Amino acid sequence: MFNRTEDFSSTMEIWNRHFECMDRDGLKKVQSERLRESIERVYFNVPYYRNKMQEAGLGPESINSIDDLHKLPFTTKQDLRDNYPFGLFAVPMSEIVRIHASSGTTGKPTVVGYTRNDIATWSEVMARTLTCASANRNDFIQIAYGYGLFTGGLGLHYGGEKIGASVIPISGGNTTRQIQLMHDFGSTVLACTPSYALFLAEAISESGIKREDLKLRVGVFGAEPWTENMRREIEEKLEIKAIDIYGLSEVIGPGVASECLVQEGLHVNEDHFYPEIIDPKTLEVLPGGCTGELVFTTITKQGLPLIRYRTRDLTKLHYEKCRCGRTLVRMEKCLGRSDDMLIIRGVNLFPSQVESVLLEMSEIKPHYLLIVDRQNNLDSLELKVEVEEEFFQDKISELESLRQRIQHSLESSIGIGLKVTLVEPKTIERSEGKSKRVIDNRKF
Repeated sequence: MFNRTEDFSSTMEIWNRHFECMDRDGLKKVQSERLRESIERVYFNVPYYRNKMQEAGLGPESINSIDDLHKLPFTTKQDLRDNYPFGLFAVPMSEIVRIHASSGTTGKPTVVGYTRNDIATWSEVMARTLTCASANRNDFIQIAYGYGLFTGGLGLHYGGEKIGASVIPISGGNTTRQIQLMHDFGSTVLACTPSYALFLAEAISESGIKREDLKLRVGVFGAEPWTENMRREIEEKLEIKAIDIYGLSEVIGPGVASECLVQEGLHVNEDHFYPEIIDPKTLEVLPGGCTGELVFTTITKQGLPLIRYRTRDLTKLHYEKCRCGRTLVRMEKCLGRSDDMLIIRGVNLFPSQVESVLLEMSEIKPHYLLIVDRQNNLDSLELKVEVEEEFFQDKISELESLRQRIQHSLESSIGIGLKVTLVEPKTIERSEGKSKRVIDNRKF
């Protein structure tokens, strides 16, 4: 994956050179020491983990280094929901200074508690994330992630303040005001979901404000999967560098991993969050370079430490030193989620596969919807995709030719038949947060 030779190490800022550039042996010692402390914390303070370890015949003395991690049982999102709301907290509530929660789209939300030290850790890893994206104290960071129980807004906020930048906490939504403040305040860094970045790009082009009158130079985008093609679309339309960031509320929020300007994988802050890749079927740990499910163990968190938390995200890890100078392991962009994967007529399909094909075509917009249904006991797949304004005015025969070309490209790529429906611009609902790409009407 990474075969370029240009050296960026002398030109890129690094927030915490001691940990971000530590040699692997030194880092392993730090990880092992912190893991032992974390295991003692959960064993003596969280009945759930103590019971799970005892069932496996394990005690704190069983874990002496990071090499022993595989002995420990996994944690899942269902475990957090079963212990809702505070059953997995490892400190008294008097030490919890912040509570966040997931959106809870299915079942109960997952609740996360932070001590003062956890907030300091979060600020530290977000300072690294923003520095990875070249942000510094001279920047104006416009945070268009949601604030409140969602971790995105406040995570970026604290990181921005820690590096000394001017933070604009506008939160999500109100696109007209977003553009106005971006122009009037001279925002240089944009933080939001990638789908909202494209939505903003579209709105800016219609606002009458010229792109050269904006000072945006870089964006930090996360909270939903996005492809390299979508990155190119954002970079072209907003004329910025688009940096991928990764995080989970359960682990800490944004700040778990981030790309640098080299854009060859996301640096995992593994002195705080130890990553593994497992086979999602056999649960066996896979070596570096293999694709599998990403698993995290938090080794410094106090409020809600998690042991071998299954993210369901599919990726692979690379341990080679980055050209930016950082030695932290890099994860590839997530292919998708093992629990978001669609199985249609026996074929595994991720929405990102569809998106990659669509964004190669200039005639269509990056707004689409996959509709899965079941008719006469047979799965069906329909794709609705917007056509660029100038192409939608073409003759019916030309639109039909475009529709057939899209269908042929998709069927060749994903290996299953589908129905393609071309729709007018702006007819697919826009999202100011995470985009909804799939409607699955099947009843299992």
